[in-house]
Amino acid sequence: MGESRLEDAFERILLRRQELEAALGDSALDHERRVQLSREHAQIQPIAEKIDDFTSLTSERSGLDEILSDPDTDAALRALAEEDQARIERSIDACGRDIRELLVPADEANMRDVILEVRAGTGGDEAALFARDLFRMYERYAEVHNWKFRLLSLSENALGGTREAMAEVVGRGAYGRLRHESGVHRVQRVPTTEASGRIHTSAATVAVLPKAEDVDVVIAPGDLRIDTFRAQGAGGQHVNKTDSAVRITHLPTNTVVVCQDEKSQHRNREKAMNVLRARLYEQERQAQEQKQADARRTQVGSGDRSERVRTYNFPQDRITDHRIGLTMHRIEQVLSGEMLDTLVEALMAEEKRQRLAGGV
Repeated sequence: MGESRLEDAFERILLRRQELEAALGDSALDHERRVQLSREHAQIQPIAEKIDDFTSLTSERSGLDEILSDPDTDAALRALAEEDQARIERSIDACGRDIRELLVPADEANMRDVILEVRAGTGGDEAALFARDLFRMYERYAEVHNWKFRLLSLSENALGGTREAMAEVVGRGAYGRLRHESGVHRVQRVPTTEASGRIHTSAATVAVLPKAEDVDVVIAPGDLRIDTFRAQGAGGQHVNKTDSAVRITHLPTNTVVVCQDEKSQHRNREKAMNVLRARLYEQERQAQEQKQADARRTQVGSGDRSERVRTYNFPQDRITDHRIGLTMHRIEQVLSGEMLDTLVEALMAEEKRQRLAGGV
């Protein structure tokens, strides 16, 4: 953000605080309006206080500049002024960074719970085994952050690999930390079924959706087709004898959700509706973001499943995130969930940098 734009933003914020404080001082203000204005004041006050600090620091710097520019200033005072000047400059830089971060609008979805989907991509059985590894990585990562990890559905192949799996991740900030995991994850390794030791390349797709509340998405009952059938396990065998599995189709968007993990049809239907709401909410959210992204991208990567976001190279014990060009080692520690934060926080930092660069 340019200096002049920053100064303009400061003026607008300080003027708005003054207007809010004047309005809140009106004894005739009705309760509902007072609550509304008080909330706005509470939001703007931390930024305004930082701006006050910034203004005070720049004023102090101007005073030091006058002392240093005066040829009659004695050596002892000049030395003290130069020392203070260095301190003030550091404080101004730090205060400026704080203000810029406060001026970047937070994405309210970052604090939401998550619907996580992992699916095997190209690569046959090895892709399914890799999808299983990724799903376990996110489960362990949830444990690291003391989040709840609730299985919604799981489809496995005969080798125990994951064809597709869905889970609900419940915890403060879950979406904000997991959102950049969306996309195609590629693995290069020697499969356990490979007798000749040849390296295979396989892939799995990850989708991370912010969980929607009932108020976020309005779904008309007439827009749904709900089918029930018998749940099946690996190899096609029946895991129960009743039509407990549920398939819900949202007709206007042709969005289909299947849940069969629970023995109860009612529980499967409830879980399927949660997933459907999340998908529809994310579709609407992405459509709104696309309209706002004409001038710049507000995320690291688009989350499109056609993207190759990360490669896990086992022979070289190397992980590369292609969106930010970050390469690191210790694959096993990342897949255990212990070191995934190194990648996650680098992506979050890059997103913040891009949002700050885009201005307010």
